[in-house]
Amino acid sequence: MAKLNRENVIAEALDLLDEVGLDAVSTRQLAKRLNVEQPSLYYHFRKKEDLLGAMAEAAMAPHTAEPLPTSADDWRAWFLENMRSFRRTLLMRRDGARLHAGSRPGATDLDRLAQKMAFLIASGVPERDAQMAMLAAGRYTVGAVLEEQADAEIGRSADDLAELPQIDPEAAFEAGLTLIADGLARQVERA
Repeated sequence: MAKLNRENVIAEALDLLDEVGLDAVSTRQLAKRLNVEQPSLYYHFRKKEDLLGAMAEAAMAPHTAEPLPTSADDWRAWFLENMRSFRRTLLMRRDGARLHAGSRPGATDLDRLAQKMAFLIASGVPERDAQMAMLAAGRYTVGAVLEEQADAEIGRSADDLAELPQIDPEAAFEAGLTLIADGLARQVERA
């Protein structure tokens, strides 16, 4: 294994997550994978929660790499694509939504969020409505992915849910996201 550093600890922890799921990730298993003693991980992460936070931040890298909106962008099209990107990123990792749900945004994330909010407000979305729409859509996205990943994890099949109507997770997500965007558009029209 290469020299133990923060980046390779996080990368290995994310690989472990993909293999065993969030409930089974442990510093003991991670140390074994890295061929180090468990206490050596504490040099980089004082406690498991710190490691999980770093994993969540790293797992969100594809979404945070997306370009920020510009004044030329249509707020509605951007809003929809921003949430789609968020969903795609959460789905990239096993238990990605659960990992994200337990994390707090870092300084870079907060700065990006502030820029996104400023874009919506500059586009004519009332400030409070922009805040609530971003919060609602973000939580909706995490919840939708939580359910989708839970169904996949326990292997629910059409036979298991025969009495329920079959719904494509992506189509269901799009329908709910459209409802949120439609509601926000009505608020913009009223303002």
